[in-house]
Amino acid sequence: MKPSNKTEAMYFAAASYTKPVSRSDVTEMVVMAKLKKDLSWAKIAKKVGQSKEWTTAALLGQMQMTREQADKAGKLLGLPPDAVLLLQQVPYKGSLPTAVPTDPLIYRFYELVSVYGTTFKELIHEEFGDGIMSAIDFRMDLTREPDPKGDRVKIVMSGKYLQYKTY
Repeated sequence: MKPSNKTEAMYFAAASYTKPVSRSDVTEMVVMAKLKKDLSWAKIAKKVGQSKEWTTAALLGQMQMTREQADKAGKLLGLPPDAVLLLQQVPYKGSLPTAVPTDPLIYRFYELVSVYGTTFKELIHEEFGDGIMSAIDFRMDLTREPDPKGDRVKIVMSGKYLQYKTY
């Protein structure tokens, strides 16, 4: 091979190598496509066939989609096949970059658990016994609640009660 051909071959080899798409790359693709196509999470969820809360979590990398759900989302958002494939994989759950959240809105949930966590625990134990509320068998509904003093965020969370077992 002549030096120019060898150099040319190296360029072609380098150009043909692409880094595999990561799940965080897919999340960035989803968010950018949502913005470019001027879609809401609710509109995407309707196409996918799930709630806006679950669909948003899935597309942000926290839930596993079925092939059908991933195909619908991929088609709507114009995602490449590798991204659609990754939407179908079991994710590594937990999306916060730090132990204590720094985003003000997310921090308020951290604050809520810091202030009311023991209250939640006491009242759940008093009502149900020694157990937990599942975040796996779980539903959430987020809505806007009009209020004359300023609209409110209403979040209803429902998790299956799981009793601790003796063994």
